[in-house]
Amino acid sequence: MTIDAVTKLANVARATLYRHFDSGTELVAAAFARLLPSVPALSGEGDLRAQLLELLTNQAKAIESAPVQVTAMCWLGLGPDLTGYSSAAALTERQPEMRSLRQMIIEQYRDAFDRVLRTPEAIEELGEYDYDVALAQLVGPLVLTKLATLTPLGESACAQIVDDFLAARRA
Repeated sequence: MTIDAVTKLANVARATLYRHFDSGTELVAAAFARLLPSVPALSGEGDLRAQLLELLTNQAKAIESAPVQVTAMCWLGLGPDLTGYSSAAALTERQPEMRSLRQMIIEQYRDAFDRVLRTPEAIEELGEYDYDVALAQLVGPLVLTKLATLTPLGESACAQIVDDFLAARRA
């Protein structure tokens, strides 16, 4: 996706786009972000297991509904990894344009997990753990299934993932 493609699709002049975005990278990031499926709101009802199951089932549906081409383009649009940066703040200070799409994805998808896993009840029940590894354990099977074009995981598979995660945290 290029700036020229966006201007043509939006039927606006390049200058108009630059008035709303600080850089071409931010513009492309915003365009990619609009292609991503939205995250359904959670009911917030039930215990930790019920909330995780609802969240993971919603994530599975969102991941499966995203076209592979869009998924691949957004993944590529994330840019290089964050190796060599001691913090997100360091990246923002040195190359803020590299964070725009990555930040949008984090805010859009990770926030739902934060609302479930960062509650006092969840912290008390799960104890201390590596949050990023926990997200990989929960979402990893869903992403792998999509990338490998396997049969989508349904609610029973999501329940197994949640139960395995909770059992591991409680052990």
